[in-house]
Amino acid sequence: MRRITVNLAGRSYDILIGSGMLGRLGEFVSPLNPTSIHVVCTDVVAPLYAQAATEACRGIAPTHLCTIADGEAIKNLSTVSMVLDALASARADRRSVLVALGGGVVGDIAGFAASIYMRGIRFVQVPTTLLAQVDSSVGGKTGVNHPNGKNLIGSFHQPSVVVSDTATLQTLPAREVRAGLAEILKHGLLADRDYFDRTVEALPKLLVLEAAALAEAIAGSCEIKAAVVGRDERESGERALLNLGHTFGHAIEALTGYRQWLHGEAVACGLCLAADLSARLAMIGPDAVDRITAAVAHAGLPTRIAGISRVAAFEAMRADKKALAGRIDFVLLERIGQAVRRQVDDAFVEATLSEGGFV
Repeated sequence: MRRITVNLAGRSYDILIGSGMLGRLGEFVSPLNPTSIHVVCTDVVAPLYAQAATEACRGIAPTHLCTIADGEAIKNLSTVSMVLDALASARADRRSVLVALGGGVVGDIAGFAASIYMRGIRFVQVPTTLLAQVDSSVGGKTGVNHPNGKNLIGSFHQPSVVVSDTATLQTLPAREVRAGLAEILKHGLLADRDYFDRTVEALPKLLVLEAAALAEAIAGSCEIKAAVVGRDERESGERALLNLGHTFGHAIEALTGYRQWLHGEAVACGLCLAADLSARLAMIGPDAVDRITAAVAHAGLPTRIAGISRVAAFEAMRADKKALAGRIDFVLLERIGQAVRRQVDDAFVEATLSEGGFV
């Protein structure tokens, strides 16, 4: 088992990474001394892992299961309300613990519900997708989408512990594996060139879920994100760099109704667009753009999009929660391994969108 600590003074917590961790879930929940345990998962994850999770916890406290639908399209206040109804019906109290079992959507929904139920109860992240294990389960960002933009409604609510069982990745569809690789590449691009290079070299092994390569990649991404979150929990500065590729990516997701593209696929395309925009501003050279685009393609991820209006993309990006007074705040690259925040003239963005396939 690998242990990585997110240092947040009195609210520090561990990320635990290893194979077979789901069967040990009770070992990590027990120290929280819960009065009841409430496992939230989707109808896709439930047949695979709900029984193992609930059985691991039953000897600790009364354990309940709440099953919701699957997919980014259900990441909304209606689904949060369903989780809150389940908690209230089971008479969860302030010492109850909610367990988010599944991918990033479940973690965001369950974490947000935990943050507002009785003004905040504890929750545990048990991510079962690669994307969630390397990114969304760490850092305490919770929330849901709004018709006007992604993640516009939410809160910061740190988990008590993150339990990542790498064995659960064996049941992931190949498309979901590739989506997770986008966030791994992103972490290297914004913070650690050596990690990016190692990830690119390891892509053939990661695509077939080779255990040692997976463990190194997951731990490497978690170490990068934990360090950033420890320095800037509320995204007042450095943490915003973790949004590399996301301003473009969130617009792609919103404009396709959160149904056509997985989050990691949209981010992957966003990484290529961010690299192109960085080059247009003479921050990086064309060789770096080619290397980034080739890495994204090698991971089996999209590098371009077709058919989305540039005008609509601008409007979606201006509605992004990171925009200020309608000015879009982009995360761009000074070099592979170092990112910065910039506001950019529309003409440069227009050229990048055109190059990326927008119409």
